[in-house]
Amino acid sequence: MGSAGAGSASDPAPVEGTDQELWERLRTGDHFALGELFDRYADDVRAFAFRRTASWSTADDVVQATFLSTWRRFDRNPPGPLTGASARGWLLVVAGNECRTLARTANRFRNLVDRLPGPAPDDDHAPDVVRRLDDELRMSAIRRAVAKLPRHERETLELVVWSGLTTSEAAEALGVPIGTVKARLHRTRRRFPDLLTRVALNEELS
Repeated sequence: MGSAGAGSASDPAPVEGTDQELWERLRTGDHFALGELFDRYADDVRAFAFRRTASWSTADDVVQATFLSTWRRFDRNPPGPLTGASARGWLLVVAGNECRTLARTANRFRNLVDRLPGPAPDDDHAPDVVRRLDDELRMSAIRRAVAKLPRHERETLELVVWSGLTTSEAAEALGVPIGTVKARLHRTRRRFPDLLTRVALNEELS
């Protein structure tokens, strides 16, 4: 009994590394690696999902679904080595897929939430609730404009403009040549020049 306790105390703690190192650990079944990627990119996935859905609660669901889906993928059929320096683009593509999945079942989620009792009123949280609702209303207006873009241009805009990936990172995440990414951005800039200004988008969400 004592030896078990001593053994657990002497086990080395997981050590953070580069995304490529975490990726390889995940490919070998190390669940701690996924936890470290979660700590590193959960906020990015949440921000990406909010811009896709205009809902903070749905964005939180997307974060959980993204990392659960990632774990299942690595557990059942691990992808090849990470060729770039960052796993963020790969995770955001997974998040985009999860956004579409949740959108297809949105009515079921809403019906479930409607049957749940609401939280007790708390005046201390009122300003935060107002801010979140205001964010969602503004983001809904932006999403209506972005929805006019073809899907491939919309996905490229979301990765490069909203999520800050480089054109090479976006190309790797989407599985297309870098020239294709640049061409998509050029076409989007001609259609919606205001949407390609990150400062303007930040002001919309401030």
